[in-house]
Formats: sequence, C-alpha cells, structure tokens
Amino acid sequence: MDSKQGAGMPLSRILAIGLLLACAGAATTAQGNSEVTGGLDTRFTDNARKASSGETSDMETRAYIRAGYRTDPGRCNADFTGTLGYSLWHDNSFDDEAFGEMDFTGDCELANRFYWDVSNNLREVNQDATQSNTPDNRTRKNVFSTGPRYLLRVNDTNWLNLSARYENVEFSEPEESDSERYIGSVAWNHIVSQTLTAGVSTSYSRTEYDTDAEVDVKSARLTFSNVWATTRLSGAIGVSEIETRFGSTTQSSDGLVGELDLTRTITPSLDWYLRGARELTDRTSSFDIRFGEFEFNLRDSISVETTTLSTGINQRYSDRSSLTVDVYASQADYLESPEREDKSGLNARYSRPLTELASGYAGIGYDYTKFQSDQADDRTLRLEAGTEYQATRDLNLVAKVGHERKVSDVPTREYDENWVLVGVEYRFR
Repeated sequence: MDSKQGAGMPLSRILAIGLLLACAGAATTAQGNSEVTGGLDTRFTDNARKASSGETSDMETRAYIRAGYRTDPGRCNADFTGTLGYSLWHDNSFDDEAFGEMDFTGDCELANRFYWDVSNNLREVNQDATQSNTPDNRTRKNVFSTGPRYLLRVNDTNWLNLSARYENVEFSEPEESDSERYIGSVAWNHIVSQTLTAGVSTSYSRTEYDTDAEVDVKSARLTFSNVWATTRLSGAIGVSEIETRFGSTTQSSDGLVGELDLTRTITPSLDWYLRGARELTDRTSSFDIRFGEFEFNLRDSISVETTTLSTGINQRYSDRSSLTVDVYASQADYLESPEREDKSGLNARYSRPLTELASGYAGIGYDYTKFQSDQADDRTLRLEAGTEYQATRDLNLVAKVGHERKVSDVPTREYDENWVLVGVEYRFR
C-alpha cells in the first residue's frame, strides 16, 4: 500500500463533529428546523491515484450521516450543517479514514446589544495546488472563532460596532503549520437613508504560527450597503498592511484591499450575482472557506496577496428544471517566494425532473491554472451526470457517472479518470 500514514481526522475533531451532529438530530423539542440523513455509497474509479501512467482501479465505499439545524430567531441563534462518515478503499489505494465537514455559526445576546459569537468551519483542502486532488494531497482545515461584539447606539442614524475575536486554525496533517489569531475591530455605520448605509472600519490582527512565525495585518476601509427592490449591493474599499516575522527576518507589504457583493433578481425566475475580494492575509486564514473558488497552496510562503472575482446565474424554468452557471478567476501572490498562481474556470449544472419520482442532472467544469514558478499551465475538464429516484418518502436511490481529464505542460501531472457511483440515502427526520 503506497499511501501516507496518519491522514485520518484527529479523534477530538471527530468527537466534536459527532456531538454537534447528535445535538442537531436531538433538537426535536427545540424551536427551529432540523434534519438528519444517513447514506451509503460505493464509487468505482479506473484511475484511483489520478496517475499519468500505470493506472490502477479501485472502489471506495463511504458510510456517512449528515445533519442540519437552524433555530428560530431569538436571544440565541444557531445555524449548523455537518457531515461525518468513514471511507473504505477495497484495494488499499489509500488509507481507510474518517472524514467530515462542518459549518456552524451562533450568537447569544448576553446583555442589551452585547453579543458573544461562535463559529466553526471544517473543510478538506489540497496541500499542493500543483498536484492532483487525491486523499494523499488533502488535509482537513478547521477554523474555530469566538469572541464578544458590542453595538453602541450613538443616535438614531449612527452606530459603533466593537468586536474582539480569537481564532484557532488546525490542520489534520502534522506537516502543516497550525496558528492562533487575535483580531480587534472598530466600525462606524451611518444610516444615510432607509436603504443606504455607509461607514468606516478599522481592524488589527496578529497571527502566531506553531513554527514561531508571526503575521500582523492592519486595515482601514470605507464600507457601504444599499438595497433596492430587486438588487442588493454591499462592499468595502481601503488599504491594508501586512508584516511577517520569522526569526530575524521581517518582511512587510501594503496595498489596496476591498470586497464587493452584488445580487440582482433579473426576472422572477432568474437571479444573477457578482462577487469579488482582495486581501492581504496568510495561508491559515478563512479566505478559502469564504470564497470557495479560491485555493491556498500550503507548500508556499506564509503571507499571501489574494484576489478573486466570480459571477453567475441561477435560472429556474416552468417545468421545474434549473440551470446554474458560475465563472470565476483568482490570483494568489505568495509574498515570501517567487510563486504566483492564476486560476480561472467555469462550472455549469442543469437539472430537471424525469418522472414524478425521479430527477436527473448533467454538469461540466473547467479549470485553468498557471504557475509562475515553473511557467507551467494545467487544464482540467470534468463531466458528470446522475439521477435520483425517490423510492419512498424518506428513501432515495442515487446513481452517477463522471469523467475527469487533466492536461499539463508537466507530463507527470496529466491523467484521465472515469468513475461510477451508486448509493442510497435515508432521511431519519
């Protein structure tokens, strides 16, 4: 067996996710909405390791439980979705291991306009962007954040938002550096009209790596938010400075930063969005979780200048079919190394009902990545189709097929993969 050892999720993380899943499933007596689903699927692939030569086939069987819970609005609020499962490789292409992902946000109003916030995000992320997306190249990134927040009312149109936050980032792979982050921010918001709000915000963060490296980030921004009948627009623009210290070496950089989030209902059945961001940050930040099309290369330097822009549509048709199209571009400039990665791509998915109890979908994805360090371009094409049949009110049968092809200027990165998946899901509540 040629696969890395110790790749499983830490026991403490498994127990934490399991506890949250259990709490969500046991929330039947609480006000709110909850759902728990169990599943079992088997996936056959003709190139398990996504190799350029010497391809080997294998089957992966996964058993999992998925839960979601959202409280009704009140003094304390919580929103949770999570999956916990176990993956078994029949021909030992990779180690059998537990897997999971989670999104949790919660807050409680402890006193008048004084809140305590808690959030936790768990994702599987690639370690090296130049390598294929296989279990050997993945680690689990957990971002836990908590801290107080106070809203101070100056008058009817002016508010101050004071917040402090502690953030802990852990990776399941021991070779990746964990970090602790301390963040303080002050924001002033002015209500210009019933729909328009504008303001100023400043923030300071210090990140301490377990390698003794430190990263300080200072930012100042102008913020705005406006709501029309069919359009929502919010954003910020400002400046930021980042300073990285490791041993006797210090490096600093500054630049323009900002965010933009625009959503518009073009027709009752068609929505369009435009989203972008630019930040000076470090590779243990939650930027890649907040902007899922972006990917850190954990093998490169600590501080990163990140830029991402995405747009897309969601079209719903009268026959209950739907079409979603997303286009994105991103750039990661690693400030302590010559590496820069430029990535762009497209994802499209069309789904429609086939019968009263069955539905089907087809999807396509394309990624183009350019690596400055070796002047190499990678192009990846993904095709996928599937169907779902509702056997009973709570039991669904699933079948999927797919093809993935990667072409690269580096021949060892290229591969072709075909796969088939069959599975079953049961909704417990």
